[in-house]
Amino acid sequence: MNIYSAIKALANYALRSGLIEKEDYIFSINSLCQALGLDSFEDCDTDDDNLETILKTILDWACENGLCENSVVFRDLFDTKLMGILTPRPSDIIKKFNELYDVSPKAATDYYYEISKASDYIRTYRIKNDVKWITKTEYGDIDITINLSKPEKDPKAIAAALKMKQSAYPKCQLCKENEGYMGRVNHPARQNHRIIPIELADTPFFLQYSPYVYYNEHCIVFNSEHIPMVINREAFDKLLAFVERFPHYFVGSNADLPIVGGSILTHEHFQGGNYEFAMAKAPVETPLTFAGYEDVAAGIVKWPMSVIRISSDNKVRLAELADKILTAWRGYTDADAFIYAETDGEPHNTITPIARMRDGKFELDLVLRNNITTDECPLGFYHPHPEYHHIKKENIGLIEVMGLAVLPSRLKEEIAVLADAMVNCKDITADERIAKHSEWAEMIMANNDITADNCEDILKAEIGKVFTAILGQCGVFERNETGKAQFVKFAESVK
Repeated sequence: MNIYSAIKALANYALRSGLIEKEDYIFSINSLCQALGLDSFEDCDTDDDNLETILKTILDWACENGLCENSVVFRDLFDTKLMGILTPRPSDIIKKFNELYDVSPKAATDYYYEISKASDYIRTYRIKNDVKWITKTEYGDIDITINLSKPEKDPKAIAAALKMKQSAYPKCQLCKENEGYMGRVNHPARQNHRIIPIELADTPFFLQYSPYVYYNEHCIVFNSEHIPMVINREAFDKLLAFVERFPHYFVGSNADLPIVGGSILTHEHFQGGNYEFAMAKAPVETPLTFAGYEDVAAGIVKWPMSVIRISSDNKVRLAELADKILTAWRGYTDADAFIYAETDGEPHNTITPIARMRDGKFELDLVLRNNITTDECPLGFYHPHPEYHHIKKENIGLIEVMGLAVLPSRLKEEIAVLADAMVNCKDITADERIAKHSEWAEMIMANNDITADNCEDILKAEIGKVFTAILGQCGVFERNETGKAQFVKFAESVK
């Protein structure tokens, strides 16, 4: 496939996937030629319809002709510029979304999700390489994923970034100013990025999809202004307003404190989507009643972390009770349970809230969080403990709270290398890639009959067990009778 057939194949793809109309076809070809520095086009036959292959052909040509550095970051910047030429203007997408919303909320999000994939904003050919499996536990089926779709910076990009003048535009990767932004080596290109304006509790927000899609229709809902994350009554109102508007989606927020919060605390945002996590399927095991809110169903959820579930057909009453629980938790100390509201003036207690519609009622899961640290656990006591850092040491955010592990990409190679060492009786401690797994591997081999056929499956199952244990470590009340009594004691303190 030469450059002209690749350009034609890309225009055909755009027409077939609904990015352009037939009236846009010649215009699109000429626009692509201009971006590639070509002052003419030679019509030719083309039969390739695979977007990844088409873009690779164009990128290879661009690199050979000095238009693009041949490294993953620069190639991503360049092909996003090309896809931006073919992606409909924001006003067109918003108009179509709103027209379909009048048909049904699901019709609107179905259209928007397909456009986000077709435009290559969501790179589906990378996401299919993610490693995923399910681990069965006493709490239900836990989802495990090793995410490989987010490219790591390469040496050329790192070197170029060091020479760049620092920029504060956009202020972060969530800001509305990312829409159509050309990107740079230290900020992804977003020419093919489109956002949908929505209003939540009288506050302007935008809806977009995550380009890395940890689960089905993984969306991000972000404030139109670059303001910090805060969990308060208004946050509950916004979450409930979202699921009222999009009842086929759940939505939740990371907590608003370091360690227990997400990766971006500087910009208020929520995450949602069309997916039912294990936590949502988990039953209430201990009913609760809150004084003055007898009309609101409540209880402690059977889950490794400490979760209160409340539900009602009245979203105002639900938000009121959620706010009372949050206020009580912010100031709650129980030394016997190693829960301190603050130490040396630093607050520790907050909540990770998740909203959904269930059987026509509004439902909130309130996950109690605490970010205290100790000498033994300097990264956080209610955080993955050091004995599990060989699997995961990063924060446990909203997605993982609900039962989906997002594990570091290094584990894909480490699982394969470790399986080979275990099957062939190699010295695990001698390989720096897997030495950190040695004690864990010895335990697994002592408890299992390891073979070449079963080793990788056993390792995956054991990783699932580790993640479940990590969730338990992040629970502020232990999963035993003492912990249950302490949990109920807190609930009784809510006034």
